[in-house]
Amino acid sequence: MVRLSGAMPDAPGLILSPTAQVGSGVTFGAHVVVHDGVIIADNCTIGDGAVLGKTPKLARRSTAPRDPLDGLVLAEGVTVGTHAVLFAGARVGAGSIVADQAFVRERAMIGTETVIGRASGVDNDVQIGDRVRIQSQAYVTAYSVVEDDVFFGPCAMTTNDDTMARHPSGMALRGATLRRACRIGGGAVLVPGVEIGEEAFVAAGAVVTADVPARKVVMGVPARLVRDVPDADLLERWA
Repeated sequence: MVRLSGAMPDAPGLILSPTAQVGSGVTFGAHVVVHDGVIIADNCTIGDGAVLGKTPKLARRSTAPRDPLDGLVLAEGVTVGTHAVLFAGARVGAGSIVADQAFVRERAMIGTETVIGRASGVDNDVQIGDRVRIQSQAYVTAYSVVEDDVFFGPCAMTTNDDTMARHPSGMALRGATLRRACRIGGGAVLVPGVEIGEEAFVAAGAVVTADVPARKVVMGVPARLVRDVPDADLLERWA
């Protein structure tokens, strides 16, 4: 059953699947498309031209799972920006923001009060925790894990394929693991499978080719250890 409230049915150009579920207090912009099985909880805001619940089209050689997908789920108070695209099977936690032109792939799990910045990409099978800040034009590659309170700078990126598509069939790809409250500077590049430790700091423009221990500062190409993160910079002093 579709539950509508207020003037939502009058949103210009709204295309709403009869199998979608829409809570109370939801606001739609113009020309929004809501596909089958989407669940939108109370008090969400959906920007102009957003596409919710898109079905992925995979390349023949894609390593992404091809299992049937559940509908997209937006928890209470989620904001989806203008022309954002969120795929079927993704989950977005309460109070989170998926900004204008952002792209969230299937089975991505986003926690509460997290921000996915403008034109950023969250690939399939990514896990993102609570209160994470993914800045504009960043890319979180498939199979990455981003724990709570991580800062991921603008244009930073993770990668997951050492061979750049020259791997044998069935080889598992390896995303990055970003532990709690680590900080990744703008334009940094993380190679496949690296782990950034809790409260670690990766400087802008660094190329991280090896694991970074907890509470260490790295910078450079390739990134090298330069010092410890001081006590004054720990999240507990700023929360």
